[in-house]
Amino acid sequence: MSTITRRAIPMPPVAAKALIAAGGLATAASTLIHWTYTTEFPGDLTVDGYPGGLQILTLVAGLLTAAFALPLYGVKGTRWLSPAGPEAAALILAVAGFATTWFTVLAISVELGGIANLEPGGAIAALASLIPLIGALGLPQQSSDTPAPETRNPLVTARHLLGSLGRLIGPRPDLRPAPPQNRWVEVLIIIGAAAVGLTVFTYGITTEYGELFIGFLILTALGTWALMRGGLLGQLTAITARHRGTTTAAAFAAAAAFPFTQTDDHFATVGVNILIFATVALGLNVVVGLAGLLDLGYVAFLGVGAYAAALVSGSSSSPVGLHFPFWAAALTGMGAALVFGVVIGAPTLRLRGDYLAIVTLGFGEIFRIAVNSLDGISGPKVTNGPNGIRNIPDLDILGFDFGAEHTFGSFTLGRFANYFLLMLLVTAFVVIIFSRANDSRIGRAWVAIREDETAAQAMGINGFKLKLLAFALGAALAGLAGTVMAHVSYSVVPDPYQFAGPVPPNSAFLVAAVVLGGMGTISGPLVGATLLYLIPEKLVFLKNYQLLVFGIALVLLMRVRPEGLIANRRAQLEFHEDAADSPPPATAGEPALTKAGA
Repeated sequence: MSTITRRAIPMPPVAAKALIAAGGLATAASTLIHWTYTTEFPGDLTVDGYPGGLQILTLVAGLLTAAFALPLYGVKGTRWLSPAGPEAAALILAVAGFATTWFTVLAISVELGGIANLEPGGAIAALASLIPLIGALGLPQQSSDTPAPETRNPLVTARHLLGSLGRLIGPRPDLRPAPPQNRWVEVLIIIGAAAVGLTVFTYGITTEYGELFIGFLILTALGTWALMRGGLLGQLTAITARHRGTTTAAAFAAAAAFPFTQTDDHFATVGVNILIFATVALGLNVVVGLAGLLDLGYVAFLGVGAYAAALVSGSSSSPVGLHFPFWAAALTGMGAALVFGVVIGAPTLRLRGDYLAIVTLGFGEIFRIAVNSLDGISGPKVTNGPNGIRNIPDLDILGFDFGAEHTFGSFTLGRFANYFLLMLLVTAFVVIIFSRANDSRIGRAWVAIREDETAAQAMGINGFKLKLLAFALGAALAGLAGTVMAHVSYSVVPDPYQFAGPVPPNSAFLVAAVVLGGMGTISGPLVGATLLYLIPEKLVFLKNYQLLVFGIALVLLMRVRPEGLIANRRAQLEFHEDAADSPPPATAGEPALTKAGA
């Protein structure tokens, strides 16, 4: 398999570079002209000189495209933007600007009843976004010499295109780590990256309508892809690896700053629910990602922790009538979930594969039916059946009332902002537990069991005990998240704890979050859980088609990037063996392999 150079549109390189730079600036400038004449389209695109709504995304895409055109000209000091080569990054960013702009134009035409509702600014933006795309297609793009299918069967052709896209997305660029720079410069880079991450996260959560969220997803996905292909993310990863402590502190500080950016408690509610979902997904990652055990009833452990904490937290509807302090309630929730994990895992973890998955699925359904039956009529009065345990009081830790507003200078934190900060501490605790377990001898043994249990046992690893330990640890972490969840929601009812449903958390979405984000990593499940929670939350207009759209997107993503959005090097090599075995692209000063007619 050789590497060849192709141009989709033959043109002189000077013209291609000029089109990218000029087109990016023109696309950004078009957002200063009104795109519609009516405010019926959300975002108010009727103002001149000030972008609004989806225009802001087009502005960002245009400016990024123009910025990444600078390395194409060899401008001094801009090589760091795309150290692995600016051509692929420029092409993807041009696609991002085109896709975001044309999505907005089509949305205006559909929602307002025709293209006649498009003002000159919208038409200029649509044409301007084509210019950098044409220029980027005129740049030489390196690709593998993979023969195209000769058949005209559309299914075969589609499969070939998806495979080509997977090879483009999957492998990391051939890039050597940058030599260490000045320590304080690298620290500033880490702080800047954390600030950018906070800005992107805050903007995504605070999108007020579905069209803006879809445009945000388009730009974020393609922009991240461009940074990855250009090598900027790889260089940032190398810097963060050299300063792990600083990176952890910057990430935690950025996350803790989120409640202070909000004036509406609704978005703080979304934030705390995302943290709960992400923390549970990270606990499941111990079971699925490290030990390789497919648990389809994991959400039941979240329910066990929530019910156990609700029973002893002073609820007026609790049959127990106890009121423990938070630390005792948290230990109760973790302990109850751990006991259930051991009780369920001891007789079932000798099974493997599909058999274990079916047993865990059955446990999840048994839990939901059991808590529905413990209502004092069908069984003992423990959980109050479908009515659940309600009126759970707010936490009061060292005199800090989580249910009251608190003012810090000019900032006011509401109830859900308080719980967001508490849940952030719980998430940090779970991340520490996961990272320490992953780097330990037990973590390496879990990975060995995941890869080949028979070979691991032949090397002296006690597979059953270690799998039981993973099951118990994952259950305890879910129980801890359930403790906070019970106080956040004021009540615990059986309905959310099922295998599948339209709204997370449920077992299907938890497994999808781990697989989508990247098994065996820390940031993977956090990113996957964030996306899977925000998509149903923001795309309400899809109503009954949410799961259909989500399923199609998941199938396509698993086809082109089966290792997940954020995967470790081993997973990438396993899923992209052809790309790993292919020779690296030619470097500067070396002749590139060409092919006649390319």
